[in-house]
Amino acid sequence: MTNPFDLTGRVAVVTGANTGIGQAIALALAAAGADIAAVGRSAATDTVEQVRAMGRKAEIVSADLSTIEPVGRVVDETVEKLGGLHILVNNAGIIRRADAVDFTEEDWDAVVDTNLKSVFFLCQAAGRHMIGHGGGKIINIASMLTFQGGIRVPSYAASKSGIAGVTRLLANEWATKGVNVNAIAPGYIATNNTAALQADEARNKGIVDRIPAGRWGDPSDLGGAAVFLASSAADYVQGHILAVDGGWLAR
Repeated sequence: MTNPFDLTGRVAVVTGANTGIGQAIALALAAAGADIAAVGRSAATDTVEQVRAMGRKAEIVSADLSTIEPVGRVVDETVEKLGGLHILVNNAGIIRRADAVDFTEEDWDAVVDTNLKSVFFLCQAAGRHMIGHGGGKIINIASMLTFQGGIRVPSYAASKSGIAGVTRLLANEWATKGVNVNAIAPGYIATNNTAALQADEARNKGIVDRIPAGRWGDPSDLGGAAVFLASSAADYVQGHILAVDGGWLAR
């Protein structure tokens, strides 16, 4: 019987693949057989070395996704260097923190441009390729703030709520074209983006006390969900937002 989770022969673009969630997802996809295009402002040298050590191909694609300028090039370079594009993981993102009454237009635009605008247009560029080459899988990275409001992160909350809408819209349009579009919503994961929360003793305790699993998530906890959504096992999954949150939303 063919393993439905086998990604051998697939090429995956993972944005923000140098550390944290992006790196963990890239390594999980590679372990399942995929070749990796590691995309981001910072060269994902460590990620590429680890993927190659597994016997998979890996290439760095330099791109600053604070604007949509590089999105077409990301697709073109990936196809040129690795021979195709079958999986897109939109992980790259930023966060800015301030009270809503003090939040600046600059911080609003920076976050929304990176977390939502560039995500849509990279989906568009990859989707055009996938539709013309027999289909593919797109996985957007959402958030607990796709479902909740949070505090002191207005543009981040707006961008991650927007990810849900974009994911569902693209699923509606592309399901019949062989392209599956879904999202993963990480819970509280121990990464650089959450370092301030982990360092705040009171916030950290409040967060951990609410998580039924009783701990922060590790980036590697997201690998299985990514492999599932990238594989043929998820061929009938469309427009879904899969929470990997230790039970946070169930509380």
